[in-house]
Amino acid sequence: MGRLTLAVSRRLIQAALVAAVVGALCFLMAETLPGDQAFRVAAGRYGIDLVSVQAAETVRLDLGLDRPWWQRLASWGGDLAQGDLGRSLVSGDPVVEEVAHQLGHTVLLALLALGLSMLVGPPLGVLMAWRAGGAVDFTGLLLAAMLRAAPSFAVGILLMLCFSVWLPLLPTAGSGEPLGWLLPAGSLALGLAAMSSRVTRDAALAALRAPPVSFAVTRGFTLWQAARHHALRNALVPVVTYLGVQLVVLVEGVVVIESLFSWPGIGHALVHAVVARDIPMVQGTALVMGLLFVGLNMVVDALCLAIDPRGRAS
Repeated sequence: MGRLTLAVSRRLIQAALVAAVVGALCFLMAETLPGDQAFRVAAGRYGIDLVSVQAAETVRLDLGLDRPWWQRLASWGGDLAQGDLGRSLVSGDPVVEEVAHQLGHTVLLALLALGLSMLVGPPLGVLMAWRAGGAVDFTGLLLAAMLRAAPSFAVGILLMLCFSVWLPLLPTAGSGEPLGWLLPAGSLALGLAAMSSRVTRDAALAALRAPPVSFAVTRGFTLWQAARHHALRNALVPVVTYLGVQLVVLVEGVVVIESLFSWPGIGHALVHAVVARDIPMVQGTALVMGLLFVGLNMVVDALCLAIDPRGRAS
């Protein structure tokens, strides 16, 4: 129990540091962007065609943008210490509510992409390890290298052309259609499946060549029986670790895909917040992403310990 408490305390301290550093950096970077922040916020509120100097000055006074930057940063830090992320400068809604709504869409898209990749990547990796050195292994490694090297937005555009333009089977954008998630999730899943197949292949191959498996085969077990009893759990540890890290990457790296497919997630909202100079939204979005990274790392550590008990002693 003492070790568990210590581990949780470390993660909580890490989360507090992440919150402070990410929030301060986002504020300072937004302050250094060119252009008038009040004008940008007024454009987000009223539309670029209806913005005037008087509207920008009104926004500046209403939101306190005429105060020194350090006072505004200190005010945000005080609100954060009380669990308040503030309100959006554009919509006026609480940042917590907007981020929670957007994060739900992003997590849904990431889980769908992860699920699709797990249907392809790990089974293909096991097959490649089982046929190591053969045609299946070579073809799988070649496809994995090609898909991993291709940017996700290029894969997304290609899928959009194939299944929405040339073969009008799927919608090109939005989340309202029943199959509107398939193209954005598939764009993310292909790259993830390519890399997870490589990780699974290497882990399974190393486990199959381990001494316990060879010894079990000499005792009369089939290779499949020996692998099921002695290799499966060892091969799962690097796969689970990789998938956990990639889930974080998916959640934090869907900015381009969400913008490409007009998916109402946190990445799409972050782009609009940066353009509108909505600093509380930028800070809140980046803060949630950073805390999500800490939380998912904790879950991955726990899963690895559950799969491989040998790690508990250390």
